[in-house]
Amino acid sequence: MGEYELGRLTYLGLLGAVLLAYLVVANRGQLGSLLRGAILWVLIFIGVIVAVTLWQEVRDDVVPIRAVSFGEGRISVPRDPGGHFLATLEVQGVPIEFIVDTGATDVVLSRADARRLGLDPDQLVYSGRARTANGVVRTARITLEDVTFGEFTDSAVRAWVNEGELDLSLLGMSYLERFERVEIARDRLILTR
Repeated sequence: MGEYELGRLTYLGLLGAVLLAYLVVANRGQLGSLLRGAILWVLIFIGVIVAVTLWQEVRDDVVPIRAVSFGEGRISVPRDPGGHFLATLEVQGVPIEFIVDTGATDVVLSRADARRLGLDPDQLVYSGRARTANGVVRTARITLEDVTFGEFTDSAVRAWVNEGELDLSLLGMSYLERFERVEIARDRLILTR
């Protein structure tokens, strides 16, 4: 903590002490009700903090994010509360949640999603390398027999399994290029074939 922060903290502490002293002196005869009011406001403040924290943790379960197919060759993906486009694709019959990442070159599966598809990440050959925001990671090339997104099914989709930690699998440009048009309109990603 620097001098500036320490000075501000001291100032705020003194200001709080003066206000507290004023309240105690002004309400000498009603200290019990003053204490009850203060406790009530502290509990309300704590309740609001807890509610906001819990909402951030459960909002994705309460407000599910799914790809919506419009038909006629279009898929619309809504933006999630965190600002990302999340979509659930069926990969070899298994639903896998992806983050649509136009900055990713390829389809990249997390180790957990690779396991869900019946692959053993520890037995894969990690011969590739990928540059990520967290540095260089090794990758293993695989081929997905079939991938279904909305009304579209593609076979023999090239993908990679990331050896590093990855929370969600990435749906990169090698898959998105299968669409004729990729556009963002307000809070929706629209894919057209």
